[in-house]
Amino acid sequence: QTFTAWCNSHLRKAGTQIENIDEDFRDGLKLMLLLEVISGERLPKPERGKMRVHKINNVNKALDFIASKGVKLVSIGAEEIVDGNAKMTLGMIWTIILRFAIQDISVEETSAKEGLLLWCQRKTAPYKNVNVQNFHISWKDGLAFNALIHRHRPELIEYDKLRKDDPVTNLNNAFEVAEKYLDIPKMLDAEDIVGTLRPDEKAIMTYVSCFYHAFSGAQKAETAANRICKVLAVNQENEQLMEDYERLASDQKLEDFREYRRVHKPPKVQEKCQLEINFNTLQTKLRLSGRPAFRLSPLPCPGKEVAQGGSGGSGLSPLPCPGKEVALRDRDSGTASLAQVRALLRKHEAFESDLAAHQDRVEQIAAIAQELNELDYYDSPSVNARCQKICDQWDLLGSLTHSRREALEKTEKQLETIDELHLEYAKRAAPFNNWMESAMEDLQDMFIVHTIEEIQGLIAAHDQFKSTLPDADKEREAILGIQREAQRIADLHGIQLPSNNPYTSVTPQIINSKWERVQQLVPKRDQALQEEQNRQNSNEHLRRQFGSQANRVGPWIQTKME
Repeated sequence: QTFTAWCNSHLRKAGTQIENIDEDFRDGLKLMLLLEVISGERLPKPERGKMRVHKINNVNKALDFIASKGVKLVSIGAEEIVDGNAKMTLGMIWTIILRFAIQDISVEETSAKEGLLLWCQRKTAPYKNVNVQNFHISWKDGLAFNALIHRHRPELIEYDKLRKDDPVTNLNNAFEVAEKYLDIPKMLDAEDIVGTLRPDEKAIMTYVSCFYHAFSGAQKAETAANRICKVLAVNQENEQLMEDYERLASDQKLEDFREYRRVHKPPKVQEKCQLEINFNTLQTKLRLSGRPAFRLSPLPCPGKEVAQGGSGGSGLSPLPCPGKEVALRDRDSGTASLAQVRALLRKHEAFESDLAAHQDRVEQIAAIAQELNELDYYDSPSVNARCQKICDQWDLLGSLTHSRREALEKTEKQLETIDELHLEYAKRAAPFNNWMESAMEDLQDMFIVHTIEEIQGLIAAHDQFKSTLPDADKEREAILGIQREAQRIADLHGIQLPSNNPYTSVTPQIINSKWERVQQLVPKRDQALQEEQNRQNSNEHLRRQFGSQANRVGPWIQTKME
């Protein structure tokens, strides 16, 4: 009932629906349509023929599409769906629900089932008599469903009037409100939930995931609208500030320029002329008296202000500090995340731009040294030595800058590879983890049979499941191999990986632990099925023996009655 309602909630968008989930997907047409609706993608063109081969081809197209989304379909084949195998069909629909409705749920670094459970716990935490710990008995009294609705749409639910001892009323109230106001179709039956000891977990998860998508979508839209409003308000404020600034700055600059021309410039021009006269007079007197020429102050050390009078009286701003070498030699990207390395690259690009702005200053220093050499300046060797030191340091900064960019870009590529591996691991680990959980549940399910045929059917299904285990083990090894490859790349390049995969909480330890549990449960299931088969064989022997005796006694009774 739940899976049928879930399918119809999507199929109605395409103007159709299903009545019987075992039958209506057999030709593959509505199955392909369902996948197109929930994924937003186009599947290959279906075959419209009525023959069995056409139906199998259509179902295979649907299964191939599911597999292309990173879902491992274990023991689910097109033939079983076409034959109307109810268990296989329901298993396939559950796989689709997990992949397209639950797997991408992410809440505070938890995803899929755990993320959905954490979301429910966070939303229902303030409500009395609600304690969501699972997807079965925590929902039996109906209060959790009503709390979810009230948390997001308080006008729809009078929560304080609900009573814990009236679960059927609570459940029906939530189901009716969700269907009428939230466009979430009724997928559960209140009497069934209350009347069973442990409600079906898959059904509850499917229904609750609809609430998550309904409310998270509305919340995202509201958040986006608020952000747009804030951005518009900030832009308007900024535009006004810029207009005010430009107006005030323009007035201030004009006034400052007028004051400079009127007050400050005339005496500065006079001082400059007098300085040149004094300098030339001094040099002439010293040359006539055979004294050494007046020595200008030596060039400052790299990184200090150069303010000497050359032939053009040029003044130079400070060069980049030699201390930059320390930062350029730093190997701080070894423990950084991908986002941090990208931030370091942006910072480095800004440094490169700043460094390029000093190129003219270095060339000016070289030009001053050349001019002093041409004027036969007496201390030219010292000037040349200092100029060479500056140029050498400049070349070193350029070399270190280039090396650091290469190192950061190399680290970025390595971290991108590791990030892609982490994402691929998560895409395959999540459905495989779900499959193992489902397998463990099936292996521990109690069974009641009355005939040899029934137990033989269970044994055949179990044998079919066991035949899929080698492929499942290969998938497990492939998933673990992805994690090992990420670790190998990190170790090779001295990169420190984060303690957890950012895309999933399913660790290799969890996968191995659950796989070991599956391996333990298989022989136990074998033994239980074998014991039941022995019992049914014994019962069948007794039934046949009783039937033979009845056949012998029957004619004797008939003779006496005559």
